[in-house]
Amino acid sequence: MIMKRKICVSILLFAFAFIHAQMQEFSYKRELTGVTNLWHKVTLPKDVFNHLSPSFSDIRVFGLTATNDTIEAPYLLKFKNASIVNTLVNLKITNSSFNDTGYYFTIQFPEKTNINQFQLDFKQFNFDWLIKLEGSQNQNEWFTIIDDYRILSINNADTHYQFTNVNFPVSSYKYFRILMKTNEKPGLKTVKALLKTVENGDYNKYPIKQLITKENKQKQTTELDIELPQFVPVSSVSMHINSPFDYYRPVRLQYISDSVKTQKKWLYDYRTLTNGTLSSVENNDFTFENTLVKKLKISIDNQDNQPLDLDTVEIVGPVCELFIRFTKPAKYYLTYGNKTGSKKPRYDIDQFTTKISEPLVALTLGKEESIEKEPSSKLMPLFENKYWLWGILILVIAILGFFSLKMIKSR
Repeated sequence: MIMKRKICVSILLFAFAFIHAQMQEFSYKRELTGVTNLWHKVTLPKDVFNHLSPSFSDIRVFGLTATNDTIEAPYLLKFKNASIVNTLVNLKITNSSFNDTGYYFTIQFPEKTNINQFQLDFKQFNFDWLIKLEGSQNQNEWFTIIDDYRILSINNADTHYQFTNVNFPVSSYKYFRILMKTNEKPGLKTVKALLKTVENGDYNKYPIKQLITKENKQKQTTELDIELPQFVPVSSVSMHINSPFDYYRPVRLQYISDSVKTQKKWLYDYRTLTNGTLSSVENNDFTFENTLVKKLKISIDNQDNQPLDLDTVEIVGPVCELFIRFTKPAKYYLTYGNKTGSKKPRYDIDQFTTKISEPLVALTLGKEESIEKEPSSKLMPLFENKYWLWGILILVIAILGFFSLKMIKSR
């Protein structure tokens, strides 16, 4: 009986040692409680991202079953970004005319269709026009949808910029008429109609810990150095400008991916998030792939213009969730934090995402615990031991003395 107990205890200790060895690859763990179904979800708190690698590859879910088996539960990493669905319709211009007000273009739909955007393509460049959009069911009575909407094209040796998408509230008419308020004949080549539907995501708006604005007169740029309280996944930066005049400025958004401290200063490795244009004719929202960020740099190319009056900067990132499949009862842990080279796991469930039925019950995350590392035995280098040094020195002196005496005798 005593021997049987010893065997059970030994097996249990071995199982704990095995799961502990697997966890040793990671730095932190949190217990997961409330597992009752096949699928559950976990919303990652913000402080978890401070310990993750940029590839989000160092996340695992380990469990210890009642039979002392160590298992790994597969998961899907989901960022709750908004998704945009575009339904595109190619159209023909059925009629065009002009008068003292400008040029009119009439577009006919085969049937009433909900749309909220026109994409206009022109033959010419370098224009700045105001347009009026109207809708009608019979071409006798016209209803104004939007008026004095600005479209713009700039093409020169330095840049090519065009804003010719006409956005408006969802409308459904058989006929649409576009008035371009210009004396120059527009070379309108094609018109595409879209119903642009945005499925709302779930986002976090992050506070800014520090924002430093510098004017680089030599490069003619305005540089913004932004620091967040910690690493977080960022997917969008919005800039709000107070300048009352029209402007068009190339802009680059970068983040610090690595840093090295020298004797004189810190050296930073910058990677580009996106390039774009700050413009007075559209919203200055810049989106990019989800990226773990703590420090950002925004460079605005002013060229020969006066710097813009920046009001606020908003930094936004999606909520991050894990969809986890549990096949066996066990005590489960969320483990994470291995920035030195943990490979991204490959699970079968990546190919069967449609079989996940939402909504999923959320699990409770325990407090963050550091995973203790087993001390590695450090061997003392040979020449750090003074006895070895003295021994080698005496041996060298003895060898030199022996050969010296032998040479003297031979003479």
